[in-house]
Amino acid sequence: MAERINIIIKASWVGIIGNLLLALLKVSIGFFSGSQAVIGDGIDSLSDVATYLITLLTARVAQKPPNRRYPYGYSRAETIATKALAFFILFAGAQILYNNAKDLVMGISREIPNVLAVYVTLLSVFGKLLLSWWQSSVAKKTQSSMLLANARNMQADMILSLAVLLGLSVSVYFGIPMIDSLMALGVSGWIIKIGYEIFMESNTELMEGVDDMSIYQKVFDAADAVPGTYNPHRARIRKMSNLYLIDLDIEVDGTLNVAESHQIGEKVEREIKLRITNVYDIMIHVEPKGNVEHNERYGLTKEDI
Repeated sequence: MAERINIIIKASWVGIIGNLLLALLKVSIGFFSGSQAVIGDGIDSLSDVATYLITLLTARVAQKPPNRRYPYGYSRAETIATKALAFFILFAGAQILYNNAKDLVMGISREIPNVLAVYVTLLSVFGKLLLSWWQSSVAKKTQSSMLLANARNMQADMILSLAVLLGLSVSVYFGIPMIDSLMALGVSGWIIKIGYEIFMESNTELMEGVDDMSIYQKVFDAADAVPGTYNPHRARIRKMSNLYLIDLDIEVDGTLNVAESHQIGEKVEREIKLRITNVYDIMIHVEPKGNVEHNERYGLTKEDI
């Protein structure tokens, strides 16, 4: 767990430094070359610095140990941060959409930017590509929804920079500054789409669910593999960051004593951990064979998957 948090912190610092350098370069060159699009792209990179600061802060919060108020620990802070990052991305997309739509409606004319703006935007595309690749690889390694959201944000920023590059190139070559605004409108829609998808994906964890339903089959197969275990049912699985919390009811021979029943439960736990990685906690509830409780409403059985 500590190693995973340290990797996330390192990736956050890479994102902060990389985006800060790109932002300063694009804003300064944007002012010098007279390109509002490049300035806007630089401001977007500054907002990325803010998102990575959130990631960095959240990683430090997530490594705090459990306590009386939060007995499961702070790992779900990562999911909350992912939701906040989705809002940042949505806001950035909406801001770009509003600014460019307003300029088009009001007929605000722009000067043709200096060709230097094309070069710095090309550099931004490669910079965002490297950051996106780095964040995506680390996100897969750590199974971090925060870093995955940041990686997708970098991909959206790369597309934004590509659109800015295309708009600048056309504007400089043909002398049509309005092309820049038209390209930005399409890009803003793409960014809003990315933010919406990230927002919706984080709902599953906050609603105590899982996307990969095959994990239930692994739990039932693990229980069936332990001699003396009958009718595994009422399985409840939820995620906390990259970790699984698993609750399961099993039945055993009613003539067994508590110690013998406990041993069977321990074997089921070990078998589950052999089949599923990143298990945070398992709660096995043992019942006598043939036990029926009509008020049971929660959890899944084999027939439900």
